[in-house]
Order: sequence, then structure tokens, then C-alpha cells
Amino acid sequence: MEAQPTPPAARRRAGDLLLWAVVAAPVAYAGLTPPWPRHAVPLLAGSLALLGLAVVFGRRWPLAALLAVVLGSLVDGNFVFAIPVFSYLAGRRSAGAGRVAAGFAAVAVAGTAVNLGLLGTNPATWFLLASVLLFAGVFPWLLGRLRRQQRALADAGARHAEAEERERRAAVERVRLRERARIAQDMHDSLGHDLSLIALRAAALELAADLPPAHRAAAGELRASVATATERLHDIIGVLREERSGSLRPAGETVAELVDGARDAGMAVELRSDPAAGDLPPLVAHAVHRVVREALTNAARYAPGAPVTVTVDRAGGEVAVSVVNGPAPNGPLPGPASHGSGLLALRERVRLAGGTLDAGPRGGGFAVTAHLPLMAPAGAADEADRPDGPALPTVAGAGRSGGLAGAAGEPDDGLRDGDGTGPVDRPGDAARRLREARRRARRSLLVAFGAPAGLALVLALVYYPLATAGAVLDRSAYERLRLGEERDALGLPRRPADPPAGGAPAGCEFYTDGNFPFAEPTWRLCFTDGRLVSKEKIAR
Repeated sequence: MEAQPTPPAARRRAGDLLLWAVVAAPVAYAGLTPPWPRHAVPLLAGSLALLGLAVVFGRRWPLAALLAVVLGSLVDGNFVFAIPVFSYLAGRRSAGAGRVAAGFAAVAVAGTAVNLGLLGTNPATWFLLASVLLFAGVFPWLLGRLRRQQRALADAGARHAEAEERERRAAVERVRLRERARIAQDMHDSLGHDLSLIALRAAALELAADLPPAHRAAAGELRASVATATERLHDIIGVLREERSGSLRPAGETVAELVDGARDAGMAVELRSDPAAGDLPPLVAHAVHRVVREALTNAARYAPGAPVTVTVDRAGGEVAVSVVNGPAPNGPLPGPASHGSGLLALRERVRLAGGTLDAGPRGGGFAVTAHLPLMAPAGAADEADRPDGPALPTVAGAGRSGGLAGAAGEPDDGLRDGDGTGPVDRPGDAARRLREARRRARRSLLVAFGAPAGLALVLALVYYPLATAGAVLDRSAYERLRLGEERDALGLPRRPADPPAGGAPAGCEFYTDGNFPFAEPTWRLCFTDGRLVSKEKIAR
């Protein structure tokens, strides 16, 4: 059987137990090793319990756990081994640095006041305790902060990589959607208009008086089949169109050729065109062609047999195009109901060219009129010339209120996954967070190694005056001392320096030459009956 993974809670409990065993080992070893002082057992039990509480509550209150361990070191010096561990964990687990830094400052100030003010601790001992706080407390905490920043940097890098991957997928998806839009528009431009004209021819055959009944029935079936194919084409375009639509004008086709094709299909179309209207800017000519084509398609479907008048007039700084059809002699061709998006798309097409479109009933028929400026507005040409065409709020289709239409898709704003499941960060935001995480990690690295050095220098600057005040005997004064002279006549400093770690022989005093930063004892002077009997320099 495959081993089941360990739950996170169980792993945390095991980790806390291991941590407690590590920090409790020095305290337990000292408490169980003779000689045993009075109350050794309660003291040991209390120490182990305090460490246990610090471990248990350290995840939620890391600063409180650290302060508890520091206070425990006042009772048992072996707690000093736990201070670096909890300091490091406080750096790893604390989101901010202000409270922990304030805690260290409070411990330093309180410890200095107690040791130097109340207990009268000599400066060397105070310096040792301050160094322990610095290198066993502050430095591990800074390392923990550094590790936290490195983890944040890794997370930011992973999010940045995910954002780039989402952007790559989104780019691929946009290309796919544009290609689908091209296919849909190609089907619309190539088939929509032709299907309407085929339906018109079939209707003309069906109404022919000299046509045998069997052929008339076949023509009716053909017309019905064309209507069904038109609806199926609409459904296919609705599937293909997900985001945007463009317009693919047949290469080189003019309005006159478009009208001739409609006449060949049996429509009664009259073209009234200004000779100057044949030379139009590409964007305007494209929009005029689109208006005429859509209007003719509408007339063929909804007013078969009605006369249609196409007018293109260029005057001043604009061109006006209108397509007007009369009422249908026999009503519209049977077929599915309109979808209501064709005119909206056509109106948007004209708007992109800087013009206006008006469409509605007129004299029992229907009229589509557009006015377009010869000078396109800024940015319109760029949008219309895009590979996927201009972005339309709805998908263009044939029919007065719809005809062939597609489903309007939701625009891709760059805030979705490649599968469109929901909002995600922009790649720019992920890159910004990555830069911030790198900057914080570099700053933490500098602080982790620079702050202890700076604090050590501050401690030395504080300790040095305390250790040397009134205890400095320079070399020239030392060399002037003569054996046998009375002590009071030697002009010695007002107080001797602290003796070295080995202690001081009876009758001997120590002085320093002021060596920085530790002001260690340099000279040893020994007296008998108040007279100088020996002087020597202490080897370091």
C-alpha cells in the first residue's frame, strides 16, 4: 500500500516537539548533573515548562516567546543557548520588524540600567552581556528576517513566472480568437450575401407562371433549404465568433460591381452615383461598400421583388450613401426570425469611419442612410486596418435587424487566465512585486551583516569610556615610575583597571594604556608597605 502523506498539523507538532527537545537539552543536562542546589527539581521543571510554552505559542506570538526565553536566562544561564533559536524564529515568523526591534532595545536599556545602575556590574561584564544579546539575539533575528525575505522573493518569482505563462497563454488565445473571427467574417462576407441572392432567385422561379408544378415545388424547396442554410450559417458564426469581428471586403469589388451582382440575381436595383464618388479614401470606400452590401442583403431577404435605389453622393467634405427599397410585393421570404444585431454592427462600422448611420422604415419600405467624412478621424484607420478588423460591440450579420449574426464575445482585458477562469494579476504587477521582493531581500542581507557590526561598534564606543575612565596609564608615565617610591608619590590614575581573567596577586594593581576597544590591562604594579616593588607589562 502507498504511504499516506503526513498531515500539516502532525508535521507542525512533530517539529515543535523536536524544537523543544533541542532547546531544552542544555537546561536539562545542567539540571540533572550534580551538584544539585536547593529547589533543583522545581527549578528544572519550571524551566522546561517555560521552554515548552515558548515553543507552543512561538508560532502565534514569536516576540513573546523570545522575551520569555530572555527572562529565563536571568534564572538559568543555560537559556542563552535557546536565545539564538527563538531570535531566528522571530525573524522568520514576524511580518514586521518594529516590535521585535523595540523589544531588543527595551532589553538592552533595562539590562544596562540593572547591571550598571543597581548591581554595580563592572564594564567588562556589562560588555560581555551586551555582546551576548547582540550576537545571540539580534544577529540570528536578522538572519531570520533575511530568510523570510528570500522566501518572499522566491514566491514573487514564482508568481511572476505564472503571470508570464498566463500572458503567453492569453496571447495564444487571442491569436486563436482572431483566426476564428476571420473565418466567421469570411463565411459571412462570402456566403451571406450570396445565400440571400440564391433565395431571391429561387423565389422568382417559384412565382414564375410558366413553370411546371413539380419545378415550382422544387424551387420552393430550394428556397426553404437556402433559408435553413442561412440559419445554420448564423449558428456556425455564433460559435466561431467569441471576441471580435472584422470585415473582409472582396478584393477589388466596387459598389457598381456589387449592384451588378444583385441585378444578375434578379433584384431591381438602380445605382445613382456621383462620378467623383469613385475616388474615395480606402477607409471611407470600405465603409460605403459595407453599407451597400448589407442593405442589399436586407432588401433581398425582407423585400424580395421590391425596387431598390442605391445613391452615392460626394459633396463638400463628406460622402452620403443611401439604400432605399419599396415595400415587398409578396412579403418577406419565409425563414427564421431576425437576431437584431446586423444594424448595430453596421452602425459601429460607420462610426469607426467617423460617420453616422440612420436606418428605419420609409414610405412602406426601408431606408439605410450613412454620412461619412472624407477625412477619417485620428486612429480610425489604424483600428480598421488591424488584422482582425475593428473591435465591434456586436457581431455583424445580414438582415435588417440581424440576418447572419454572431454572438458578441467578452473582450480580453488581460486580467483572465488562459482558460478564462477568473481575474489574475497583470504581468506588470507581478514584475513590480518581484522587484520589491528583491529589493527587500538585498536590504535584509545588508542589515543582517551590517547591523551587528554597527551595533558592536556602538557597544565598543559605550564600553570604552566606562572601562578607561580614570584607569589609563600611558607609556611615558609608566617609564617614569621608579622602584621603591611611595605609591602616593607616583601620580597614578585615580582607579586601577579591572584585573585579567586569572585574577590579581595580593598587593598588585592593574592599569591600561587605553587600547581600543577593549581597554585590556597593560601594566601590573605591585606594592609592599606602600612602596613600588615591581612593575611589568602584561603580555597579550
